[in-house]
Amino acid sequence: MTKSSKSDTRNFFPMQGRVRLATKKRKTIPHEFVLDAISSLSPRTRPMFGCLAVYVENKIVFLLRDKQDNGADNGVWLATTSEHHESLRSEFPSMRSIPALGSGVTGWQVLPAEEEDFEEAALRACEMVVAGDHRIGKIPGAKRSGKKKNRKKEKASKRAKKIAAKRKLRK
Repeated sequence: MTKSSKSDTRNFFPMQGRVRLATKKRKTIPHEFVLDAISSLSPRTRPMFGCLAVYVENKIVFLLRDKQDNGADNGVWLATTSEHHESLRSEFPSMRSIPALGSGVTGWQVLPAEEEDFEEAALRACEMVVAGDHRIGKIPGAKRSGKKKNRKKEKASKRAKKIAAKRKLRK
């Protein structure tokens, strides 16, 4: 390849007769109005489980889902804890647990997209986040870090017991 043909391949504007490569299609943001409603908080987003996780400061507050499979799980997932379910359910009668997460009670609850009052409920949840309502939002990994520490302590304890048993055998 000559120097001139190399530069031609990097040319932004394709030459006549050259086929332009297809660019990757941008994914649409599910329930984008949620991001608009909390834009004053400068939310950050990240893909998570094929959905879009929404963070405000150090907390995850929502997961936005609009997928073909398990349509019953589509909507706005609220990051909360089981202790807040009852009080949140009084504000959001259509809120429920998420079938895809199993039969047990989890911190995540969904405002289902299939409900008539979906947008109204989602906007009310946004207002609560903007107002700093402590019932919505979790610091990711906070619960897991305690489990890891406990596991490390358990392993250290087991190692100490084995070492002590070996010492007894030597004596």
